Amino acid sequence: MQIRAAALNFADLLMVAGEYQDIPPLPVTLGLELAGIVEAVGEGVTGLEPGDRVAVFSGQGGLAESGVFPAGRAVKIPDAMSFEDAAAFQIAYGTSHLALTERARLAEGETLLVLGASGGVGLTAVELGARMGARVIAVARGAERLAVAERAGAHHLIDSAATGDLAQALKALGGVDVVYDAVGGDAFRAALKATRPGGRLLLIGFASGAVPEIRANHLLVKNVDAIGFYWGGYLAFAPEKLRASLETLFDWYAAGGLRPQISHVLPLDRAAEGLELLRSRRATGKVVITP
Repeated sequence: MQIRAAALNFADLLMVAGEYQDIPPLPVTLGLELAGIVEAVGEGVTGLEPGDRVAVFSGQGGLAESGVFPAGRAVKIPDAMSFEDAAAFQIAYGTSHLALTERARLAEGETLLVLGASGGVGLTAVELGARMGARVIAVARGAERLAVAERAGAHHLIDSAATGDLAQALKALGGVDVVYDAVGGDAFRAALKATRPGGRLLLIGFASGAVPEIRANHLLVKNVDAIGFYWGGYLAFAPEKLRASLETLFDWYAAGGLRPQISHVLPLDRAAEGLELLRSRRATGKVVITP
């Protein structure tokens, strides 16, 4: 396969540090998701042929000019979709769509809190939550990042850098039904305090570097669920749900309903710079590398 674009993710940083939950054998080429053109297919492969434009969730190998990947991980992309959009699309939109629909059961009229709302997955949670009819509260650091979340559909904005008591600010807005947390740390603890009875806490990731501990009695007393979600894990136990979710999202893209937020597009020889943008949280949306 000829690789035209690959998106960076926080998981790439964890993999470099040896802290990712699914580390492939070394040596490894980074780049979990990519898009490009099929150059050849193996014996017995159906549904794909040379020249097809596809997106691939590979788990590795994206930061290269070409690669060989399992055919089952390739999804054809709409004709109008750029390779940059396709590479940036899968994990961010796939994570939020499957998490909010399959795991959190987000319903129209509920209040969705998105922590880290200006990040790659956070922005898609804002966008999809609003599309599903939820009232969306976006938490991010600084006016510029909050403006990006507002454009994605957030109804309420909270600046984490300027808000002394996040829990109280959330309670002042009436509390929340679903927490989408890709941050962890103190933000998670504040969100738990503001979660309404019957609420759901979606554990997506821990960009803050602090994995919070949850006291089981707090869940019991408040009647709330703590729900772990690892999008890539669906490949092992329910790949059909992951593929169906992606196909739905690509259809929405083709209909003009979704557009990935890409903050930086860099050439392959600047991939390290792209990783640093994620590490320092200077990216608003996805960072894409083009070989």
